[in-house]
Amino acid sequence: MLTLHGFAVSNYFNMVKLALMEKGLEFKINTVFGSQDESFLKMSPRGKVPCLETEHGFINETNVILEYLEDTQGGKALLPADPYQRAVARALTKEIELYIELPARTCYPEVFFGGKVSDEVKEKARADLLAGIATLKRHASFSPYVAGSEMTIADLMFLYSIDLAMGVGKKLFGLDLLAELPEAKALLAKLAENPNVQSIEADKKAEMAAFIAAAQAKVKK
Repeated sequence: MLTLHGFAVSNYFNMVKLALMEKGLEFKINTVFGSQDESFLKMSPRGKVPCLETEHGFINETNVILEYLEDTQGGKALLPADPYQRAVARALTKEIELYIELPARTCYPEVFFGGKVSDEVKEKARADLLAGIATLKRHASFSPYVAGSEMTIADLMFLYSIDLAMGVGKKLFGLDLLAELPEAKALLAKLAENPNVQSIEADKKAEMAAFIAAAQAKVKK
């Protein structure tokens, strides 16, 4: 049986968890935080979560895990059968990660954990986020999903990146990043009705207070 290593507050962990659930696969969860301990580095070479334990060994990096599940497991397809459409979904997934999730992440210490980031970092994050949203507006179809009529891995990246990015945009810059993308807001509402998404959200909320407290304590050291 597959084992997913990570924790419920991690957005990348939740992307993989939702993929497993949507595919209807049997899996176990081992709740663990990223670590530089030698034992954990044998599972995840960079010491990050999530990582997936398979019968053959461990796989790290979220995008690679999602591709592995698509290549090796049955259940609901999360990439189109057509090679071109598969490439479009993959490109959208990567664009959301590189141009929305990662710029927003540079500001997480200040927005969520009581820390501070420099004005230079915030200025770059603002510009990058606006460019990332513009890229999404140009490329995504939202009909109703990011890449078309069916859920794909692009929707997993969107769901668990855009909410955090919107938090950064609102708190630091007074921006509604999706003000000119009502179809994206509609997709968020649609995904929020998904029972698997609701289950993951409940698990995240159950762990959130303790995670925030631990993260804030770490920032203050």
